[in-house]
Amino acid sequence: MEPERAHAVSYRALRLAMRLPGGEAILRRAFAPTRTPSPTPLFGLNFPNLVGVAAGYDKDALAWRGLAALGFGHVEVGTVTPRPQPGNPKPRVFRLPQDGALINRMGFPNAGAAFVARQLRGPKPPNFVLGVNIGKNKDTPLEAAASDYVSLIQTFAPLADYIAINISSPNTEGLRRLQARETMQALLSACAAARPAGLPLLVKLAPDLNDDELEDALGVCVDTRLDGVILTNTTLRRDGLRAGPELANQKGGLSGAPLRDVSTGIIRRASRLTGGRLPIIGVGGIDSPSAAQEKLDAGAALVQVYTGLVYAGPMLAKNIVDGTRAG
Repeated sequence: MEPERAHAVSYRALRLAMRLPGGEAILRRAFAPTRTPSPTPLFGLNFPNLVGVAAGYDKDALAWRGLAALGFGHVEVGTVTPRPQPGNPKPRVFRLPQDGALINRMGFPNAGAAFVARQLRGPKPPNFVLGVNIGKNKDTPLEAAASDYVSLIQTFAPLADYIAINISSPNTEGLRRLQARETMQALLSACAAARPAGLPLLVKLAPDLNDDELEDALGVCVDTRLDGVILTNTTLRRDGLRAGPELANQKGGLSGAPLRDVSTGIIRRASRLTGGRLPIIGVGGIDSPSAAQEKLDAGAALVQVYTGLVYAGPMLAKNIVDGTRAG
């Protein structure tokens, strides 16, 4: 099945299962971790376990309650933009099974903030943390990007447990330029000023920053009193792929197993640079308990999965929680 269609089928099936009588209970019995870990306190929140779903899987907040039933302690929906947008032309998702990887150039397709907000209203699963990942519309100029992010913070502040600022997707033209120190300082200052007291704000960074760029970006996060950082988004690198050039040379961000060591290295550097003052959520190539443990040992407090869920299946949360030493 074409990858993007397969993805849509998976979350629709999950949503349908939650609507059936007894569906949620069946999912929880089948997929809940055996071990009951101690909650992880972070950003003023209590995460029931260490593993969540990264932004990108549930763009329009259609399946987050079902993902909670699969044993994930938190789900980050989005990326959401103020206005609906179709994203980039299809095909825009490519599987590299021999590499355990995906390449995507989605470009923030989503139904817009008003639609996503409606999906988030109503009861939330107990002992669960909900994040919203936000981004600017494609046609919003970079110099006006702050207005998009501020409006999204205002929309989702009453609905989200935390908000993640996405300035690192490679699939919206120019977006990564917002990671430059002065531009990032202005943007994050505006976002921090707009948030209500007690709402955690995080920023998601790219794995392709060099050492100086990473140090600058982390310095801005500390200066603007952000609550944490998500490391990392997808990469533009194509080192060592086994897939043929027809797949390996597709434009877009690479995720999955080839990103594992890159993201772990950045987590380790970020933890060292900040002395642990800036909590880290680790993302990139997590498809097993050992891969998750590497992120935790490098300095991450929590981990998120996406491509690993595609290849390892719905038992991934259970396997990670039961098979790691922390969380």
